[in-house]
Amino acid sequence: MKVAQNVEMVELNIQGFHLNLTLLWDEEMAILVDTGMPGQLSSIQAAMENTGVPFEKLKAIILTHQDIDHIGSLPEILQACDWKIDVYAHELDKPYIEGSKHLIKADPDKISKEAWDSFPEPMKALYLNPPKAKVDHVLEDGQVLPYCGGIEVIFTPGHTPGHISLYLQESKTLITGDAMVISNGNLQGPVQRNTPDMETALQSLGKFVDYDIESVICYHGGYSNDNVQEQILKIVQDK
Repeated sequence: MKVAQNVEMVELNIQGFHLNLTLLWDEEMAILVDTGMPGQLSSIQAAMENTGVPFEKLKAIILTHQDIDHIGSLPEILQACDWKIDVYAHELDKPYIEGSKHLIKADPDKISKEAWDSFPEPMKALYLNPPKAKVDHVLEDGQVLPYCGGIEVIFTPGHTPGHISLYLQESKTLITGDAMVISNGNLQGPVQRNTPDMETALQSLGKFVDYDIESVICYHGGYSNDNVQEQILKIVQDK
């Protein structure tokens, strides 16, 4: 789905589970924000080609955070490329993405035996050996990457310690990662059951109020350009 010039929301579907990545590009390069679940490389490649952006133009990946459905296909993408792909993430999530720490929400030692026993075997295998890859560049709050019209980093912890959102300066588009979701066409705060520090996550949303936002891409729920600033303000005021 085209969001703005050179901004495409890439919709992936895995067993009825919908994910919304973001593809950005300019004359020099393409950037992918998040990478879906493991095994979605071919879907990402097809989506890029359908958009008219050759896969060979991909030069950078920005990860909003460490969850499996965001870093899942990262190792496969890196292995498929015989050119350098720069990987960006916040410093606090870097050790989890690189595998020196176990993913917070996929750590078998922190899951009850009853819950663990109920998991299908493929899920157990994934949790025991989650995807991992090197992070080349750590991102800071307020940092602006000088690509694709300017990409500003907004540190929005809570859903994970190093969760970030991104503001595309040229198109006034907010990429929320999992800081917000869209449900029944409406913006909402993060999903509580998947957010270990809900208080911090809700406080993080207050940062969005200071931005001139015309449209929003949520990883879960998709795209909205319907009075988004008013919707965000209401979420912040009601928290």
